[in-house]
Amino acid sequence: MTTALDQRTGPTATAPRTGEHALAELQREHGRALFRFLLGLTYGDRQRAEDLVQETLVRAWRHPEALETDHESMRPWLFTVGRRLAIDARRARQARPTEVAAESLDHAPVADDHSETSSTALDVRHAVRSLSREHREVLVQIYFRGLSVAEASEALGIPPGTVKSRTYYALRALRKVLPGYGATAY
Repeated sequence: MTTALDQRTGPTATAPRTGEHALAELQREHGRALFRFLLGLTYGDRQRAEDLVQETLVRAWRHPEALETDHESMRPWLFTVGRRLAIDARRARQARPTEVAAESLDHAPVADDHSETSSTALDVRHAVRSLSREHREVLVQIYFRGLSVAEASEALGIPPGTVKSRTYYALRALRKVLPGYGATAY
């Protein structure tokens, strides 16, 4: 295939490019076959295949030397360039996170702010440390380990009534140390 080069000289010279007529002829001869080939590589995505055909022709425009060969057809070169562009595009899409449509963001759940929970946990730890050892032991068994009164009684070696009264007075002491955390605050 003969190509006409568009080459400028002078201070604003640019690299040689494939001529407009040669490029149009190339597209007429091989455009449909290249599109069908790239359509298969893009799993039927017509828009992506069209973009790849266009990019392949841009490469042909930028590299007129590739078209000045003694080969019968430019189709193998075009198909190779198109296939490589398709592979590069697929790799680029896999390397970045998938894009999310704006509509789906409206329905996305709002992430929880855990700073308040963390702050509350620190306040409660500090308040529990301020209790007497006996009150702290009862609360640990009942609330943090989830034991029943009978199980806590057995674990601590004290009667169940004592577990109940210590729990009552420990919670009462915590309410004084933690104002605003009571049942009425929620």
